[in-house]
Amino acid sequence: MSEEIKDLKKQLLSGKKNGYDKTVDGHAGYEDAMEAYCKAYMAFLDAGKTERLCAAEVVRLAEEKGYRPYVRGQAVKTGDKVYLCNRGKAVLLAHIGEKSLAEGVQIAAAHIDSPRLDLKPNPLYEDGELAYFKTHYYGGIRKYQWVTIPMELHGVVAMKNGTNVTVNIGGDEGDPKLVITDLLPHLGMEQNKKPLAEAVPGETLNLLLGSRPIGDEDDTGRVKLAVMQLLNRKYGITEDDFTSAELEAVPAVKATDIGLDRSMIGSYGHDDRVCAYAALRALLDLEKTPARTAVCVLADKEEIGSDGVTGMQSAAFDTFMEDLCAAQDVPVRVCFEKSFCLSADVTAAFDPNFSEVFEKRNAAYLNYGIGLCKYTGARGKSGASDANAETVAYVRRLFDDAGVVWQIAELGKVDAGGGGTVAMYMANRNITTLDAGVPVLSMHAPFETVAKLDCYETYKGMKAVYEAKA
Repeated sequence: MSEEIKDLKKQLLSGKKNGYDKTVDGHAGYEDAMEAYCKAYMAFLDAGKTERLCAAEVVRLAEEKGYRPYVRGQAVKTGDKVYLCNRGKAVLLAHIGEKSLAEGVQIAAAHIDSPRLDLKPNPLYEDGELAYFKTHYYGGIRKYQWVTIPMELHGVVAMKNGTNVTVNIGGDEGDPKLVITDLLPHLGMEQNKKPLAEAVPGETLNLLLGSRPIGDEDDTGRVKLAVMQLLNRKYGITEDDFTSAELEAVPAVKATDIGLDRSMIGSYGHDDRVCAYAALRALLDLEKTPARTAVCVLADKEEIGSDGVTGMQSAAFDTFMEDLCAAQDVPVRVCFEKSFCLSADVTAAFDPNFSEVFEKRNAAYLNYGIGLCKYTGARGKSGASDANAETVAYVRRLFDDAGVVWQIAELGKVDAGGGGTVAMYMANRNITTLDAGVPVLSMHAPFETVAKLDCYETYKGMKAVYEAKA
């Protein structure tokens, strides 16, 4: 190939490269910085296995960096760092910038809820002299993946006297774990004939609690009573208190390096805490007051449609922004129409084992950086926020100027399925919005995998958004 043709290809064709060809080999200290970031992210994952635990960890980290709770009516000035924790399950943070809020704000919005199993309101029962909790799955899961793995139980029991009891079963060293049993292959001939979606019915996702009875052999419900006695001794609760409990079963696994080269991270909850942490950490790491106010939104309920008082469709975000705008005598609608939001949510990474559902030319790949998604939705872009060309160009410029490794991608083939994010709810507020996030293998599984390089480049991308001059 002639040098002229080589130059022409370089000038005119995309030439996307693996991120390691752009970063590690050419930038001193890059790998050390990436590893340090990912180590902190892994600790964040282990500390925040539910949205409540995650929100508490966000608040702890923010306060360490000088953020203080926002009180309605307080004056806010350039340089102030404030946060609002919404009912213990979502967090809004703002670093007040040099420019007026009338010039808009720079937003990174992610969600901190993940697919899981919730306890039903009347969960405890006994059958075959074994005690169980009934569950109701939360979000889009493949039910067969959640059986025969160790589980933890976290959450709160709200008592009638107004106090909350924090429950942690399996989360501490030495704690017992819970499990959902499955049918042995010797007796599974009929089960094997069923489609994956039907092989494990939702009503069989019952957590095994115990087998040891108490009382006389002629008594009934002895194992259930024994389990309830243990719970009462530790937490002071009775069976009726489950009615006002919020208890979530999650995989009992810690974040860990994946691969002989340790280039990946395996964990529960990458969707979407990998983007939530990037959005948070980028905000906390701002070295100086941003030109425009930087806002980080960590919402709940995305996995079930973003409804509810802690979801992105609630008025909590609007109220927070209205209060900040009121302190500067700026109508919130004026602020919104000048604002930009990076809707930070994961995308599907190309998996060669299931290549038939991906469109290779428009798939996200591990180690190619943060994935920009012009639109999400299903099939004919249903339920999508379809960003305009100018918005994509704006983010391209921000990322290129900041040296961020990025790629552009779709979730999968057009007719293969689809998914949504919080993007459309921000766009519906007249906020210019684009989706972007980390590519994930085995998304929504109890154990997901991401590339360390993509995690770090997503953090760099969030920081570039916050630091934008306009």
